[in-house]
Amino acid sequence: MSSTSHTWSMRALALGGAIVFALAFSGRSAGDLQSSIAAKQSTADALRSAIAAETTRIQATDDGLARARARLASIQGNLSAHERQLGEVQTNLLAARTQLLELENRLQQATRALAANLVADYEGARPDVMTVILGARGFTDLLERVSFLQRIGRQDAQVMRDTRLAREAVKRQAMALAVLEQRDRRLTDEILAQRNQVAALQAALLGQRIAAVSARASKTTQLAQLSSQLRSLEARAAAQTTAALGGIAVDTGGMVQPPPGAPAAVAQVIAAGNAIATLPYVWGGGHGSFHDSGYDCSGSVSYALAAAGLLSSPLDSTGFESWGDPGPGQWITVYANSSHAFMVVAGWRFDTVALAEGGTRWTQSMTDTSAYVARHPPGL
Repeated sequence: MSSTSHTWSMRALALGGAIVFALAFSGRSAGDLQSSIAAKQSTADALRSAIAAETTRIQATDDGLARARARLASIQGNLSAHERQLGEVQTNLLAARTQLLELENRLQQATRALAANLVADYEGARPDVMTVILGARGFTDLLERVSFLQRIGRQDAQVMRDTRLAREAVKRQAMALAVLEQRDRRLTDEILAQRNQVAALQAALLGQRIAAVSARASKTTQLAQLSSQLRSLEARAAAQTTAALGGIAVDTGGMVQPPPGAPAAVAQVIAAGNAIATLPYVWGGGHGSFHDSGYDCSGSVSYALAAAGLLSSPLDSTGFESWGDPGPGQWITVYANSSHAFMVVAGWRFDTVALAEGGTRWTQSMTDTSAYVARHPPGL
């Protein structure tokens, strides 16, 4: 083995040992991260849909509350009318009871007067016609006694009429009072029933709204937490797929992945190629420094090879004609002439011509290589 080949091999081993594990682990963990991100994004979408549904439900509940308030206003108007009626009924009840009390007092007075007359008749204290005639002291006295007797008779008749009328009035007033009391109870029951109905409706709607708002708040909190987790996972994924390898930026999760069993240096070249695969073509780019905003053909190849320690400084296309070992390699082959350079890595062509055609330097289509010198890294 030549000293140059030995140096490249040692440098590849020095960089590659840890990086083989890192790339393999990165591939697995990147897949895990992407799975976690996809799962959390799906959960976030479900939460957003649930929040939208809760918002719709809250709006519907608000509409229901508005209708309930309108209904309450209508019922309140009926309640006010019923309450006025109830007030009138209660006033009438009070007057009816007062009148009934007065009638009952009159009935008691008439009854007592009638009883007194009956007692007087029974005890004989009241004179009859014969007694009046026999006891009269002259015609004038007789006329006065007969007139007195007639007045007593009329008084008795009046007492009887008063008693009868009082009984009838008391009966009528008692019936009217019963009707008023029934109406009072009916109005009171209607008012209580309507108030209970409105209270139950408002309580149910408010309960629904509180539940919906609480559910939306809970889901919003979950979404905020999930979004924070997503940002963290995405940051980890970005950090994982864009790392630094010997000062060269690489992308282990890019378009091209090394095949199973590929050497570490191949994986490193592919990861570095992923990092600049879509950067613009810039003539002379990547020659003053490996770090540039764009790369030309040989600058692109130099950048990718440097990540595996296969170059210490950029080469132009002419320099690649004498680089490495002659002929195609097993894993990596650089094709160069005086005006252009590209390489094939594990079956993928890495070429700025492909960038102009497909937006990335990587392509699996081949091109005519008859005008190029084929070179490869020793051992690859």
